Amino acid sequence: MKTNIFFSVIIALIFSISLSAQPRRELIKVIVTPNHTNWTYEIGEQAEFSVTVLRNNVPIEGIEIYYIIQPELVEIWDKGTLILKDEAVKIKAKKFTEPGFLRCTATVEVEWKEYSSYATAGFSPDKIVPTTTLPADFEEFWNKGKEDLAKVPMNPVLTLMPERCTDKADVYHVQLDNIKGKIYGILCKPKKEGKYPAILHVPGAGIRPYYGNIWEAEARFVSFTIGIHGIPVNLDKSVYDNLMQGALNSYWTTNLDDKDKVYYKRVYLGCVRAVDFIESLDCFNSEDIAVTGGSQGGALSIVTAGLDNRIDYLAAFYPALSDLTGFLYGRAGGWPQILKDAYTDKPEKVETSKYFDVVNFARFVKVPGWYSWGYNDNVCPPTSMYAAYNVIKAEKELHVFQETQHWTFPEQQELKSKWLFEKLRD
Repeated sequence: MKTNIFFSVIIALIFSISLSAQPRRELIKVIVTPNHTNWTYEIGEQAEFSVTVLRNNVPIEGIEIYYIIQPELVEIWDKGTLILKDEAVKIKAKKFTEPGFLRCTATVEVEWKEYSSYATAGFSPDKIVPTTTLPADFEEFWNKGKEDLAKVPMNPVLTLMPERCTDKADVYHVQLDNIKGKIYGILCKPKKEGKYPAILHVPGAGIRPYYGNIWEAEARFVSFTIGIHGIPVNLDKSVYDNLMQGALNSYWTTNLDDKDKVYYKRVYLGCVRAVDFIESLDCFNSEDIAVTGGSQGGALSIVTAGLDNRIDYLAAFYPALSDLTGFLYGRAGGWPQILKDAYTDKPEKVETSKYFDVVNFARFVKVPGWYSWGYNDNVCPPTSMYAAYNVIKAEKELHVFQETQHWTFPEQQELKSKWLFEKLRD
């Protein structure tokens, strides 16, 4: 009975979360559907896409459809126009001869406005292999980084935030010393004395304030949410907006030609420092730590689990920074597509990227993991995510929600939390 109540609270809270990337509704709906119900084919099969256009949920006939068929984010295979008849039009693609994804985009014009949608067919995605390679000194490089970090005193500064505390949870703004500069976060912990499992939340891309996961503390977890930019996470949003437009614009490309100065080196080691902090807490049970996040946070979840053997579980949505070299081999590479154009496609940048590519951390993950994404992701291409997932040898489960782009259904959040909390409660 207690378990049912516990998960009812979780579900209610998940549904209350506003997901900024959720799609908006439009007057005209363009629906593109592959002819396999799971959107998945074997290599050499031929996908056929069906296109329907609805207004007020009623099919529109006699309208012209412009379509494009292409592998994700690379060259167009086919394009043309068709007239929609009999409520749907069929578009057959040529055979896909290697593991990957093929996308059909359909666009219509109604009353001077364009409406568009797409669907993505997967071809033997479980057979996708990475294009990036593991540097011979990868482990040595990161072991040295962790050794250097260990020499830096943590010097934690916890500032109670009474305005955010509840009758069941205390909330603190946290400052820690990192390998260079600081790392900041929001700690939420149960008021009731005891020893609790912990959840580390690592952030998606961008710069923003953080508020912490108070409800997790109320559900008897230690919850620590970090920022990655070395600045306090409780400032006015305008501060972060100005930094994103100025000094930290495109931070992910900073010093990409020098592995010791790449922006993400401090970030990855900062995640390890966050684990150091959790381990130091009197309210932590000294046994169970999970890490979770989406997009850049999905990447950091895998990175942290690959770097730090104190992590026991990970849950990642659509991990970014995966198989960054994909574009050099004629297929989609992971966000932020830093090796897509002539400016960044340079040997020293390519080699440096390998020390920060999620694929190479995935090779070292040894703990159970829960993963979820969609075939339609237009930020983190599924080819790149499968390249990382397929090299993981640890216990793992993948929950594909084919039609999702770079967002999640509430059901995905429910499944993730249920899995994570049950693991931590075992």
